[in-house]
Amino acid sequence: MAKILVADDESDLEVLIKQRFRRQIRENKYQFVFALNGRQALDMLDQLKDVDIVLSDINMPEIDGLTLLSTLSENNPLVKTVIVSAYGDMDNIRSAMNRGAFDFVCKPVNFDDLEVTIEKTIQHVNQLKDTLQAIKENNILRMYVDESVLNFMNKQEFEASLTSNETIEASVVFIDICSFTSITETASANKVIRLLNNYFDVMVKEIIAQGGLVDKFIGDAVMAVFRGDYHLDRAIEASLAVKAQIEKLPAEQNGIDFRPNVAIGIHSGEMICGNIGSATLRRLDFTVIGDVVNTAQRLQSAAAPGQILIDETAFEKVKEFFNCKKVGPLSVKNKQCTLIAYEVVH
Repeated sequence: MAKILVADDESDLEVLIKQRFRRQIRENKYQFVFALNGRQALDMLDQLKDVDIVLSDINMPEIDGLTLLSTLSENNPLVKTVIVSAYGDMDNIRSAMNRGAFDFVCKPVNFDDLEVTIEKTIQHVNQLKDTLQAIKENNILRMYVDESVLNFMNKQEFEASLTSNETIEASVVFIDICSFTSITETASANKVIRLLNNYFDVMVKEIIAQGGLVDKFIGDAVMAVFRGDYHLDRAIEASLAVKAQIEKLPAEQNGIDFRPNVAIGIHSGEMICGNIGSATLRRLDFTVIGDVVNTAQRLQSAAAPGQILIDETAFEKVKEFFNCKKVGPLSVKNKQCTLIAYEVVH
């Protein structure tokens, strides 16, 4: 049974929820508890340790929904919050998402949509719990099974996975947050990491929306891979969306005054895909390597803030669909010939 805390100063919402979800309540699928403001919600969360989801309004007395959301993200990371508010403008939606909201539902509430959102959120929470349980069980297993047996099992599985390699045709995107390291000299570590994760979350959503896979986070940069049909087009679409969303973010977040901007490099072609790592350490990354990957990173390094750079071969493939302008020849490390680069404008 999922326990759901509803924080809203409109008392009639409690009646509507109990009427709409009476079957789920009767069948012990959902259990709802109610608070009239953010302060009551925090007090109830201290008492109730099994709350899975919080449905919260934004405009509430004592503690508003956005402040409640920030507190929950820091102190109750397993509890996922869905904002249910009439303030459905983009600024409030972005503020909520940047503070850790799982989703946003606008008032007046469409209860069919709310039910779907609750189900989706419950599934996510259950996945998190299953993952934590698996970690705990693995640690317990280590207490009762001889370490040499576990090492043998892990090494056998690891070395077998190292052979799962292939050559693929794909597009690689490198996205770097320009000048981000400058704020690490003045802001606290917690604020810097929280801000960086907010930026990454914006990027990842756009990458996933175009069917891309996040290969790795490298400092303040993201490496993503796009495979399948129209992988180059989708890589460019995702990059344009990332650039647009990052540019919309406020200059001040989490007490840090910083105007984010990105420099992006994209390259497409044949590369090796496989598990790269150490059998001794039992650590590996499923990643892509090759000249295409290196060139994408070089293009990103050459890009100015707000630029998306591709090479001439990619330009010839997409010039009918995207507006590009020639940047000129670039001297690229480990390349004998200069690289003709184009900026994707839109």
